[in-house]
Amino acid sequence: MEKAKGKKNKPPAVDIAILLDTSNSMDGLISQARSQLWNIVQQIGSAEKKNQKPTLRVAVFEYGNSKLPATENYLRQGVQLTDDLDKVSEGLFALKTDGGDEYCGAVIQEAIQRLDWTSKRNSYKAIYIAGNEPFTQGEVDFEKSCRTAIESGIVVNTVHCGNYQRGVEGQWKRGAELAEGKFMNINQDKKLAQIKTPHDAILIELNVELNRTYLWYGTSAQRGAFQANQLQQDKNSAAAGASSSRIATKAGALYSNRGRDLVDSQKGNANLLDKIDEQQLPESMRKMTLAERKAYVSEMAKKRAEIQRKIGEENTKREAFLMAKKKEAGSAKDTFGDAISEAVAAQLEQFGFEIK
Repeated sequence: MEKAKGKKNKPPAVDIAILLDTSNSMDGLISQARSQLWNIVQQIGSAEKKNQKPTLRVAVFEYGNSKLPATENYLRQGVQLTDDLDKVSEGLFALKTDGGDEYCGAVIQEAIQRLDWTSKRNSYKAIYIAGNEPFTQGEVDFEKSCRTAIESGIVVNTVHCGNYQRGVEGQWKRGAELAEGKFMNINQDKKLAQIKTPHDAILIELNVELNRTYLWYGTSAQRGAFQANQLQQDKNSAAAGASSSRIATKAGALYSNRGRDLVDSQKGNANLLDKIDEQQLPESMRKMTLAERKAYVSEMAKKRAEIQRKIGEENTKREAFLMAKKKEAGSAKDTFGDAISEAVAAQLEQFGFEIK
């Protein structure tokens, strides 16, 4: 009994599948998703349940693209449910638009069936599907797919790109209602305002320091790929005007590279360095003794924590600056990220989370 008392509860889980229409008219939607991913992650990172931060996994599907096989309903799973947020970003930047038929019922069904959704009871599982054609297209009945989703504990939120009434008439509202989700409409062509702040340059400098604390492990090819992809997603976010929000996310609890980086991995496995093959280590660590390796990883962990603290402080100032600027502008909240942010906040609270 004493052992059971001391047993630590597993953290709550958040699993989100993003289903994006990649037909010809959806370039704006894809751009918004790329730019606003990190804001959404930050929001989820501010949630707690019974004083525990959730784990987060995100999946990406595309549908409605004529370059995808008709026999597979013009859909593709781009990213499986993963906690590797650099992989999610990579998947979003790999999307290309092309005309096609948009089968919402089919892509929802595939997301339910293909993904390894968490079985934790204290979890939030949600599908966010965005597009602009009628929800009724295709041979797979959207009503059946949405009912199957909620029966599996998965909420379906629908994001219609365009006029509200057309979304209602196209059954996007009906789809959300069937799966206890939220129906939203957005302007997918709205250009996101890029507001420069006095804090951006400081955050970029801190990010360079932060990246130096990563100790990638695995085969030589894996180590190179992990490092290269982190740097590539830094560049992609900068090109999308989302550099600062990505950097802020990298300083939070949800940006984790367990299984790839020694610092993150050792947090959940204190004996990792006792067992790891020397050839899996960064070359700079191979000549070290075991004690030296442990001291080095500990040093990098402390250094990273300090840099992340500085990023957090700088980002708080940046957010205050942005809040004041946006208040002055009074711009409408009608983009993909705005819609998801609103739904995530409300639904996390419904599922027992507290937004800090």
